[in-house]
Amino acid sequence: MTVLLWVSVVSLASWVWLTVGQGFFWRTDQRLPRRVEPERWPSVVVLVPARDEAEVLPESLPSVLAQRYPGSARVVLIDDHSTDGTGELAHRLGAAGGLPLTVTTPPPLPAGWTGKLWALRHGVELADGADYLLLTDADIAHGPDSLAALVAAAEGHGLDLVSQMARLRVVTGWERLVVPAFVYFFAQLYPFRWSNRPGSRTAAAAGGCSLVRREALERAGGIAAIRGAVIDDVSLARAVKRGGGRTWLGLAEQVDSVRPYPELGQLWRMVSRSAYAQLRHSVWLLAGTVVGLALVYLVPPVALLAGGGLTALCGGLAWALMTGTYLPMVRYYRQPVWAALLLPFTALLYLLMTVDSAVQHWRGRGAAWKGRTYGKPLAADEQARTD
Repeated sequence: MTVLLWVSVVSLASWVWLTVGQGFFWRTDQRLPRRVEPERWPSVVVLVPARDEAEVLPESLPSVLAQRYPGSARVVLIDDHSTDGTGELAHRLGAAGGLPLTVTTPPPLPAGWTGKLWALRHGVELADGADYLLLTDADIAHGPDSLAALVAAAEGHGLDLVSQMARLRVVTGWERLVVPAFVYFFAQLYPFRWSNRPGSRTAAAAGGCSLVRREALERAGGIAAIRGAVIDDVSLARAVKRGGGRTWLGLAEQVDSVRPYPELGQLWRMVSRSAYAQLRHSVWLLAGTVVGLALVYLVPPVALLAGGGLTALCGGLAWALMTGTYLPMVRYYRQPVWAALLLPFTALLYLLMTVDSAVQHWRGRGAAWKGRTYGKPLAADEQARTD
């Protein structure tokens, strides 16, 4: 048996397993649970951390302020020391009407915290005992009934964390190529069905839109429990689950990201800033990821095009399974069916982004975002000593 034949067989076996044994991660049917109107609508405070977001705020903040929520709701935008007039713009947008808006600025960022989580902590302090907190990014636009739907799902189904993966923008060619795969790979790592199952060890959320029950957040240790996390959404879901809470994650229908990524370089930075953190800054996990991506995504087209006989058959079947599992996500993003065939090329880009993420970390640049750089988070015992 030649090497290429051997790896093509392993690749095909991997795709058979991924298709049927990885929580049906590729299906896109995890949407908000059936809506049950609560007898009493609980109070909600919407927290919007914002740092240099003047470009996207006119598209996102008005949609948050325009929420049709039957209960008590207000918005707190935490201007994280922006230099582009984000806070002043938010004041002007708030004056146009809608939900009450408070614009505030947190104290200077202390060591051991990421900027977003420090801003959210400050916002939580101003939430005045609200029943729920909606954590939503400054680039996220909501349909008018988004908040009510999230709260109804939480109240009607006993959920402590309800999170929706916002539909990211797909306008330019690079966005169409890279963005659907971003969500596909995330779901492969954290199958939504497994994450939504009570008692499952898998836990995930989407940072752009997460409604959390205040009591559950407090049981989890508050925002301080995840203060150094670069991948804060997954960390929040894990903390809530550890505290005995129930979490839910699915794809959005009324929640959209308005942030543009028109060039490959911008998408590259979006992925690479957290990829090595996702691997817990482990060289061994990095090596395994590179080998795994190559085996699963790159071997099938190589085996089909360069091999013959059984090698090409295994490569073709593996590529067919790959394409078939990617197709639902391509359709969710309203892209042409043939775009699913391009996943091997996109996977190669992600492999290179992941390696670049590690290189940037080794150079001391860590996870860079909005003018800040974060290194490896402190271990739990080191964090405890800083409290």
